[in-house]
Amino acid sequence: MQDIFEEIIDYLKGIWLKRRYIIIATWLICPIGWYFVASMPNVYESEAKVYVDTQSLLRPLLKGLTVETDPNTQIRLMVRTLLSRPNLERISRMTDLDVQANNSEEYEEIIEELKDKIKISSVGRENIYTLSIEDKDPEMAKNIVRSALTVFIENTLGETRNNSDSAQKFLNTQLKEYENRLANSEARLTTFKQKYSGVLPNQSGGYYAKLNGIKDQLKSIELEILENETRLDSAKKQLAQSIVADTGSDNKIKSDSSIQTTYDDRITELELQLDNLKLRYTDKHPDVIEVSRNLSHLEKLRSTEIESYLEQNNESAGSLKRLSANPVVQEVQIEVNQLENLIASLNVRANNYRERIVELENMVHTLPEIEAELVALNRGYEITKSKYEELLSRKETAQLAQQADETTDKIQFRVLNPPRKATKPSGPKRFILFGVVTVFGFGVGIGLSFLMSQLNPVATSTTQLSKITGVPIFGVISANENLGLHKWHQKKTLIFIASNLLLLCLLALFISYFLFTDIIPEPLRIF
Repeated sequence: MQDIFEEIIDYLKGIWLKRRYIIIATWLICPIGWYFVASMPNVYESEAKVYVDTQSLLRPLLKGLTVETDPNTQIRLMVRTLLSRPNLERISRMTDLDVQANNSEEYEEIIEELKDKIKISSVGRENIYTLSIEDKDPEMAKNIVRSALTVFIENTLGETRNNSDSAQKFLNTQLKEYENRLANSEARLTTFKQKYSGVLPNQSGGYYAKLNGIKDQLKSIELEILENETRLDSAKKQLAQSIVADTGSDNKIKSDSSIQTTYDDRITELELQLDNLKLRYTDKHPDVIEVSRNLSHLEKLRSTEIESYLEQNNESAGSLKRLSANPVVQEVQIEVNQLENLIASLNVRANNYRERIVELENMVHTLPEIEAELVALNRGYEITKSKYEELLSRKETAQLAQQADETTDKIQFRVLNPPRKATKPSGPKRFILFGVVTVFGFGVGIGLSFLMSQLNPVATSTTQLSKITGVPIFGVISANENLGLHKWHQKKTLIFIASNLLLLCLLALFISYFLFTDIIPEPLRIF
């Protein structure tokens, strides 16, 4: 660590010995640099602050009824596109900058300069934006900021209305197209139904689904027939056993009135009703005549049923006379008759299903193609219809949104700080530049002194000399004052200090000129 420290000390001593290069560099760089900074033209800044209010009271009321657009996204888009070519050209026309260009190259330079100079930034999380620019002419700076602010506001408000108009035009065009397509689909579907009106299915499901459904119904009916036939065989066996068991009994039929039929209860009720009516009215009363007519009709039906029953059981007259008096046998015989009638009706239904199956199987090559074409037509019609209804709903939504935009603005602009003409220049930052030039001049001088000390080294210590020569140093002899070396070094130091003081005085003059501009007379103002 001590060696490094000593080496640094040697370097500094070498720079100090070559300090004349610091004087040369500073006098060559600093005055010229200070003059250049002082001669830089003044620039004036003009800025404007605008607050964008996106919290419209109408938005929560129209939520779900209109198309929701994010105003913050729209504002950010307008901010990014403010410095686009069309907007810059519009700003140049509004500020008459375009008339200053004599050719297209100069006009391009004006556009590029505007693009570089105009600054737009947001302040915090709130929708507060700052537009600013620096220009040599304070009035021009104010006009440019005002024009940029106007373009920003008009573009944002106009973009919403342009989007609404574009959406309306697009929806109207699509509605007209889908309306034509819907009419064509309806015409094709109507023509197809008229052409195949006799063979089209009545229900959805398709040909094979319908065929399988009829086959399943036929199987169900055949199973029901089989069940009833089993029940019929069982009833007939029960009837035969009842006849055999009742053959030796003394229960004999004395008259047909002893046989029970399905009309006995109703006949009994009508007889009681007729007896009651005759007690109050004569035989010519309408109610008596009506009841008598119904009673005669039921007795005829009862006689018919008895005759049918006797004909079916005509194996022996004696047996039938005995059977008619047994209620159990009568009930079994009635059940047999009912099962036979049910089986007959089920057979009719089964035959009908068989005929329909044969008819469908004969149409196996034509009906599926017709159904497939019908499904395709219905699918196309439903898709077109749903799209048409969706577009119609969106058109109503867009119209409501447009009316809301025309009634009130979702985005409102409030100019917090309007652009003003600057009275004092905002730049360039001369004091900082003066310091930079000073530091740069001294830095170049120090670097040059260090370089020359390395190119033409001078031993400044016994340690350094020992390292250079490789010979140990046993002693040091001081120079005699008669040689004048001390005076010469003192003179060089005084010259260095005087040079730097003179430079600092010159720097103070430059700074004072711009620091106390108000007290300098007009004729003395050079810059």
